[in-house]
Amino acid sequence: MVRSIEKGFTLIELMIVVAILGILAAIAYPSYTGYIERGIRADTMSEMQQIASRIESNKITYRRYDRIPLNTIFSNTVSGAGTTFPSSGTPIYNITISPVAGNNLGSDNWTLTARPISGTRMTTDGTLTLNSVGQKCRGTDCGMDQEWQ
Repeated sequence: MVRSIEKGFTLIELMIVVAILGILAAIAYPSYTGYIERGIRADTMSEMQQIASRIESNKITYRRYDRIPLNTIFSNTVSGAGTTFPSSGTPIYNITISPVAGNNLGSDNWTLTARPISGTRMTTDGTLTLNSVGQKCRGTDCGMDQEWQ
């Protein structure tokens, strides 16, 4: 009598593999979303620092802050004193500058503010600010170092 050897997996073995994959996915997904949010925040912070650089370089050109036209600061001006980030695709942050006088920057004490747009991934992230002395804030945590992290 010839005995046949059956090959394959039992239902229990397959259920164990599915359970392990589910546990790994439950651990990995929050890390992945946190990684994406940190990347978006870093891109926004970089854009804010580029805007600050344009403000300061234009200050050299015009010799005063109150003579700097806003269209030389914001590459894609949405309103008289702001822009959205990113400039293409779905906007995630509204970036504004204050104080603003007319179509020019008001004084040497300016503040850039990035507010998350309601209903986007970053809604709960808090407001990011950068001022003329280089102070960075994320929500209420302010300083000159790693506050944006």
